Amino acid sequence: MNAPDAAMLAPGDAQARAAAAGIDTDTLMTALLPWAASFAHVPVSGFSVGAVALGRSGALYAGANLELAQMPLSASVHAEQAAVANAWLNGEEGLVALAVTAAPCGHCRQFLSELNDAARLRILIAEKTPATLGELLPAAFGPADLGVNARLLETADHGLAAAPSGDELATSGDDDLASAALSAANASYAPYTRAYAGIALRLRDATVVTGRYAECAAYNPSLPALQAALVALRLRRVDASVIVDAVLAEAPGASSQRTAAAAALRTIAGIPLRYLTVSPGAARI
Repeated sequence: MNAPDAAMLAPGDAQARAAAAGIDTDTLMTALLPWAASFAHVPVSGFSVGAVALGRSGALYAGANLELAQMPLSASVHAEQAAVANAWLNGEEGLVALAVTAAPCGHCRQFLSELNDAARLRILIAEKTPATLGELLPAAFGPADLGVNARLLETADHGLAAAPSGDELATSGDDDLASAALSAANASYAPYTRAYAGIALRLRDATVVTGRYAECAAYNPSLPALQAALVALRLRRVDASVIVDAVLAEAPGASSQRTAAAAALRTIAGIPLRYLTVSPGAARI
């Protein structure tokens, strides 16, 4: 089967591929795992993992693991997280199934439990019987345990706006890159800390790529905004060395991604991070 050029297949394209091959969507998803894994960037482990997510819309989204050389292992992104980020950044509002080259680790099962379709999400692994996430993660600890009703992939607008800052290293927020970072923060998912965050990266060819923060009830599996943007970059098969400018927009909260994002950008792209403080309004989730 010829691999798609892009990191997603529109609903009609996915259906056409399945029909042409005489297979169902589940089989198509597992057949496309090598395509998904081809987006992996694994300078640390050398072990590529692919994931293919099926959205409610019928579209298919690739995901692959992403590692950052000379950075802590905790800065890595798992393939399942990458597939979710790909779907989310492309406007998908729910996932039906997720195919993975190997059984999801506990870290990923916990992250997936934030999804609005978590309990019924089907997990597909080649030559194994499909299982729901609820079966793979029984007695799960999730948003409801912390009194949170929001779920990842639900549409959100937090009503954020640029806020005055006495930080001499902060950006004023009056340029297009800062505006893109603010828009990303407004759509982010941070129901536990409310430290909503989004990042915008400008590439050498003037393209702008954004990423949003996605929190997890267990905290550690949370996906930082920069990593979400780097996933989007990798899914374009673009190297991080082409990043020439970056703005992180973040609401003050119990945690901050600023220090970690600045260190990562210095390491992978050799550039400073501009920072935009935003003020939270009444969240509309």
